Formats: sequence, structure tokens, C-alpha cells
Amino acid sequence: MIDLDPRQNDTLSTAPSSDLVEKVAGLNARFKHHSATAVMEATLSGVAGERGKFALVSSFGAESVVLLHLAALADKMTPVLFVDTELLFTETLVYQQEVTERLGLRNVQLIKAADIAEKDPYGALRFSDTDACCALRKTLPLQHALNGYEGWITGRKRFQSGTRAALDFFEIEDGTGRIKVNPLAHWAPEDVRAYMDENRLPRHPLVAKGYPSIGCAPCTSPVKEGEDPRAGRWRNQNKEECGIHVVDGKFLRTGAQQQ
Repeated sequence: MIDLDPRQNDTLSTAPSSDLVEKVAGLNARFKHHSATAVMEATLSGVAGERGKFALVSSFGAESVVLLHLAALADKMTPVLFVDTELLFTETLVYQQEVTERLGLRNVQLIKAADIAEKDPYGALRFSDTDACCALRKTLPLQHALNGYEGWITGRKRFQSGTRAALDFFEIEDGTGRIKVNPLAHWAPEDVRAYMDENRLPRHPLVAKGYPSIGCAPCTSPVKEGEDPRAGRWRNQNKEECGIHVVDGKFLRTGAQQQ
């Protein structure tokens, strides 16, 4: 069993204020018919909250370069948080460096858990409890890195899975009081491809090898033609998310086996 910081549980029990709910609803109404570029620029310029208090979280995966490019165009000093779980593909680590240099991003921050050696010294946790592994290596380090930020920007899109089908540009992260911004929420797969082509953005090398969605190496497999793009993530498991986007914060509360 992995023990989590009890302060994290206290945070997760806090309901959003009515002012925050009203603010997010107003933002979604205001930007309902706007573009991803407009949402990104508005967020980074201080429309959604204090300027400099929104970070972009990126896996530097298959489609990440689109969101990173939008951010670089708006402000190359945008804080970019990249969580290295220490189980990533080597190709992802190389790609992260390539994209950072190519786009001129000047504030990419590498995030790592400080207690992996203590809690998962042999890297075997993923075999017994994938949720606990994700919490240890990705979810909790990211939550700690986001302390002090009013919100964060994600690359999620409605087409990616059933849990994202009703995604809005702006939403409230359960329990933290932070705003999550999804500039690409309404994009279709062809929009992503067209943007990458038009802007000549570098592709993640694993995409050409059948990986349309890329996470940690042990839990990501190639996808066959006709399969859902995320079918290779946690294949044959009842799992669609690593935990950083779980709506009810369940993975954060338990960090291990469900009670």
C-alpha cells in the first residue's frame, strides 16, 4: 500500500466555490465559438487568471507538439511541465529535447517523483496495481509541481475517449480549485494532422511505428488498423486514464488498491 500525503486528501475534499463555478461557466460562454489559438492566448495573457499562473502540462507524446507550438507562438516563457516517470520510451526523451529546441521553449521543467526508489525500487508496482504506479510516478509529482498555479493547460480532445466526449475549453479540477484549460477540445484527428503538416512540426518517431497514443513504455503497445487510437494504452485493462485527468480524483485518494 502506498501512503499519500494526507494534505492531498484534505485538498481533494474541498468543493469549488460558487464564484469559481460562475467564472468557468462565463469563460466557456465567452469562448464558445473561438479558436484554440484564442483560448491559448487568452489564458496566457491573464484572462482566465493571473498572468504567469497557468502552466502547460505535456507528455511530449504523439500529438503534443500542436499544443506546444500554440503556446510557443503566444509566449515562449510559458511554464511547460514534463513528468518523467522513469518508464518512458527513450524516443520520447529524445523527442522532448528536439521539440523544446525547435520551438524555442524557454521554461520547460522536468518533473520526477522523489520517492520511486523507496516505494517501487524494482519497478514491479505496475504489475500488481497500475493505478498506484501512475499515482506514484506521474499523478502525485504533477500535483505537487502544480502547487502555486491557478490552472493548467492540457492537450485533451473530445475524440480521444468516452470520458472526454463532453470536454469544454475550461473546467474545474475536482478538489484543487484549479482551472483546467483544453484549447484543443473540439479538434478532430484531421485538424491535428493538418496543423502539424501546415506548420511542418516534427512527429514523434513512434507514431510511424504504430503508436498513435504514447505513454510509459511498459503500458503502451502498437495499435492495429481500425482500432481506437488509445487502444494501445493499458491494453486489456479496464483503464483509460493515468489518473491526472480522473474527474473524481479517485486515484489520488487511494494511490493503491481500491477499498
